[in-house]
Amino acid sequence: MRIARCVTDNDPFYGLVEDQKVIELAGDPFFHGVQPTQTVHDLDDVRLVAPIIPRSKIVGFGKNYAEHAREMGGEAPARPVMFLMPNTAVLGPGEPIRFPDFSDEISYEGELAVVIGRICKDVPAESAHDVVFGYTVANDLTARDAQRNDGQWSRAKGFDGSVPLGPWIETELDPDALAITTTVDGETVQDGNTRDMLTQVAELIAQASEAFTLLPGDVLLTGTPAGVGLLREGQTVEVTIEGIGTLSNRVL
Repeated sequence: MRIARCVTDNDPFYGLVEDQKVIELAGDPFFHGVQPTQTVHDLDDVRLVAPIIPRSKIVGFGKNYAEHAREMGGEAPARPVMFLMPNTAVLGPGEPIRFPDFSDEISYEGELAVVIGRICKDVPAESAHDVVFGYTVANDLTARDAQRNDGQWSRAKGFDGSVPLGPWIETELDPDALAITTTVDGETVQDGNTRDMLTQVAELIAQASEAFTLLPGDVLLTGTPAGVGLLREGQTVEVTIEGIGTLSNRVL
C-alpha cells in the first residue's frame, strides 16, 4: 500500500494512493490502522505534503556505503555514524529547499527512509521488520561547511527543511536491494543500490532501538551512496527509489 499525506482546502489528511486516486483514511493510520472511507480524490487534485512528521525524532546513519565514505575522505567506520535530527527538519515533496543563513554549501544525499510503526526498544535484527510501518524517499541535505567546522552534525544535518521526505510511504517493500538514483536538473549524480549498504536495514533498526526507544512515526535515514555534491539556487534535485517513487524539490 501507498500511504500519503495530502491537503485540499482543509487540514491535512492521510490517504491510500491507488490508480491515480487518493482514498481518504479515517484518522491516523499509525494509531487506528488503515481504514478507507468513501471519500475519493483524483491524485492531481490534491497536494502531497510530507508523508510523516515524526512525533519524536529522525535518526540518521552516516557513512553506510563504502564508496561514499571514501569520497568524504576516509574508510567507513565499523558501525555507521548515528545522529539525531528534529522533526522541524522535515520538508515535503515539491516544497522549496531554502539554504540556512549560516551556510552556502548545501549538499544533496539521496537515501532510503524507514518509518517506524510501533513503539519498540532493543529490537533484535531478526524481528526488526515487524516494527516497520513502511518506507519512503529522503534527501538528507547537509551543510558541509557547518559539518566541517562544528565537530558534530546537529546543525549541519538538522536545520529547518534539511530532510525532504516523500512522496508517500510504501508499506509492502523488501528494502535490501533497491536502486537509488539522484538527479540534479535531469543529470544523474548518484546511482546506487541498497544492497551495497554496509549495515542493512534490519541491523540499523536494532542499533537505533538499542540507543533510543523508537515511537510510531519515527524515521530512520539509512545512508547515501557515492556521488554527493553541492546544490545551487534554481536547481531541481530528484531522488528516485525503486518500488517507492520520486521525491522532487527545487532550491529556492
